[in-house]
Amino acid sequence: MKYNNFNEIRNILFNSSVGIAGLGGLGSNAAVSLARAGIGRLVLIDFDIIEEENLSRQYYFLDQIGKSKVEAIEENIKRINPEIELELHKLELKKGSMSELFSNVDVIIEALDDAKIKTEFIEEILLTLPNKSIVSASGVTGYGNSDRLETKKLGKLYLCYDAKALSSEDDMLYAPRVCLIANWEANLAIEILLDESQ
Repeated sequence: MKYNNFNEIRNILFNSSVGIAGLGGLGSNAAVSLARAGIGRLVLIDFDIIEEENLSRQYYFLDQIGKSKVEAIEENIKRINPEIELELHKLELKKGSMSELFSNVDVIIEALDDAKIKTEFIEEILLTLPNKSIVSASGVTGYGNSDRLETKKLGKLYLCYDAKALSSEDDMLYAPRVCLIANWEANLAIEILLDESQ
């Protein structure tokens, strides 16, 4: 992909939108990176509140403990980029109605914790929004072994993963690796946006 100058890229990103399902370790860090990159509109969905244990890997702060994640991420992103348009939804995604709020974004990032909901979400997006690119992640536990991370493309699904990583029940979640994969997802979303604008 080739662009004439930085302003051309900036304009494309400013006129683009990304939806993120889940605002935990992956989603909160991906959202902040996309805001810093200049994405013009983010649709962010999560039902949960911030707990102290979240601070080890999620983009929140001590004084935000107890707040809803959508409220806190709005505060944090507005401090970074007040011009960004945020569409926030504090709700739990339910099978059969997961895709509705993502119908008007350009790229979707899946950043959900629960394996069952993650699978149902991806399947529903691919079925009901077949022209949307969706970026998903798997294998975020542990530390090191960054060279094992790869991206697999299956139609409109882009999977960022480490096939040898253990489940979160069998290993710890550490900020460097969680943030690495969150930024991998954000970077891939930008790559998709710029490629599709060609």
